[in-house]
Amino acid sequence: MCGRVTISKPEQITKKYNPQTVKSIVQGKRYNVCPTQMLPSMINVKDETILGELRWGLVPPWATDVGIGAKMINARAETVAEKPAFRSAFRARRCVIFVDGFYEWKKESDRKQPYYFQVADGDMFAMAGLYEIWRDAEGEKVSTCTIITTTANSLMDPIHHRMPVILPDDSIAGWLDGQQRDSKALEAYLQPLDSDHLRVHPVSTLVNSPANDVPACIELAS
Repeated sequence: MCGRVTISKPEQITKKYNPQTVKSIVQGKRYNVCPTQMLPSMINVKDETILGELRWGLVPPWATDVGIGAKMINARAETVAEKPAFRSAFRARRCVIFVDGFYEWKKESDRKQPYYFQVADGDMFAMAGLYEIWRDAEGEKVSTCTIITTTANSLMDPIHHRMPVILPDDSIAGWLDGQQRDSKALEAYLQPLDSDHLRVHPVSTLVNSPANDVPACIELAS
């Protein structure tokens, strides 16, 4: 599962990934982003890369209530091509979600210890995701997304058995390619990142509360 992320270097997104159109971007540094909040995301529409924001927690078009998104924050790589909530988006509405870290918790004796994961250079990186456009009874649009998870690599596995799919930069264009509809070709992107490209350290339980969105959340636990 991937249920908390950081966006502490949002200025890197446009510099590093160079979208053709920027509609909006998360403002300010975020250290404890939770489901139902906005995530900086890029999609490809008619061969144009568009950077904007998507609400975390995918709401399928057939849903009757936006609240279902709270249960759809992750999609499993092994079943994403067949699961009714995700299969249509997997074929036609893929996105990348930009963060610079994520948290996971490990059960240690009688408590859960939070850990903070980043890529080796500490920069922003892209996670594979799906998006949908949901409309309420009045026709108002809500743009939502989910993060795809896969089996853990050797660094992640002692802490949690799942991890987000982190896309190498040279895989982003292929993942977003709207002409690509072949499930097998798309599933090839959904692999765990090599452990050598990740780093991790324990952090304080400050991050346990969504109310805490401060730099201390990512600091090494004493």
